[in-house]
Amino acid sequence: MPSDKLIATANATLLSTASRPDIVMQRGAGMYLFDTEGRRYLDFIGGWAVTCLGHCPPIIVEALSKQARQLINASPAFYNRPMIEFAQRLTSQSCCDRAFFCSTGAEANEGAIKLARKYGQLKKNEASTIITTWNSFHGRTLTTMSATGKKQWQDLFGPKTEGFIKTTFNDIESLKSSVDEKTCGIMLEPIQGEGGVNIADRSYIDAVRTLCDEHDIILIFDEIQTGMGRTGRLFCYEHYGIEPDIVTLGKGIGGGFPLAAVLVKEQFNIFEPGDQGGTYTGQPLAMAVGQAVLQELIDRDLLENSRRMGALILARLQDMAGRLGIENIRGLGLLIAFELKQRDAAEVVDRCLEKGLLINAPQLHTIRLMPPLIVSEPDIEHFCGILSEVLG
Repeated sequence: MPSDKLIATANATLLSTASRPDIVMQRGAGMYLFDTEGRRYLDFIGGWAVTCLGHCPPIIVEALSKQARQLINASPAFYNRPMIEFAQRLTSQSCCDRAFFCSTGAEANEGAIKLARKYGQLKKNEASTIITTWNSFHGRTLTTMSATGKKQWQDLFGPKTEGFIKTTFNDIESLKSSVDEKTCGIMLEPIQGEGGVNIADRSYIDAVRTLCDEHDIILIFDEIQTGMGRTGRLFCYEHYGIEPDIVTLGKGIGGGFPLAAVLVKEQFNIFEPGDQGGTYTGQPLAMAVGQAVLQELIDRDLLENSRRMGALILARLQDMAGRLGIENIRGLGLLIAFELKQRDAAEVVDRCLEKGLLINAPQLHTIRLMPPLIVSEPDIEHFCGILSEVLG
């Protein structure tokens, strides 16, 4: 079917939930996507930090093929070997002891919220309030939207799930003033990705951990975007020298395959059978992919590559800043953002798309970069060339 017919069919049959360009992606390879017209796009979005190994990596293709010949689905009523092996491998790499596997980051965050409230019921006299931050993003289910600190969402889909208090990110006094006997959990992104790559201060995270310890509050780190090597460590909490009680993972954990996880310390292993579940919990195909992704991150030392290439991108942006109107450059590993002086970021995104570069504009003047962790120096020079041409 020609591209124009495909677009017309999409507009006639798909539920309208996103503004998409009139492009149909057909295949991917490494750092590049290709549309139905054969045009090539250097991908510095990476499916919103999802395709950590690039597009169609052989390791994922092989893992899916091998597992599909053995077992695709046994139902969550039974253990399966990949589920057990992946849980053991993932927990051994983290500060946590238990894993629950699901399909999306929002689903993982829902599980963490439920666990915190179960803890509040059992241990804190029915405490149920969870503190989050403004400009946070925790998902698109009704409850995770209620937890999210996007002000434009506050009046959507009411009545919202109750029991969430928003505080100012990186402001410990704002957080302290919101804690009371009803507080069971604090849920934070160590780096607010959708909020514009806002990085938590070390002193702030230290104080939050202390506050949770003093008041017997569960600390949840939403690492949907920052986990699995994105910031140059396997988990972003490692940069801060503290351990959260619950870690949620998504996006990069499956390298493009639907997969997410809730990691929990043993003392919070309090769900009873029936409290939590899901049709695709621990689904064998996803578990095989998760193992393959984790192994590849380690074998290819992609955490180190994330650190080195992230530093290179930051340096190149600094070099271009003065002449191209770039400011407030920040990031950790390969989660990077910068501001454009009096330029519409969405317009810059569109012009880059025309020239074969995929970038993201989470805010009016903000550009966000989330390239696959396999990005190389030639890829970065290609990116810089297109960006310089568009901004110049």
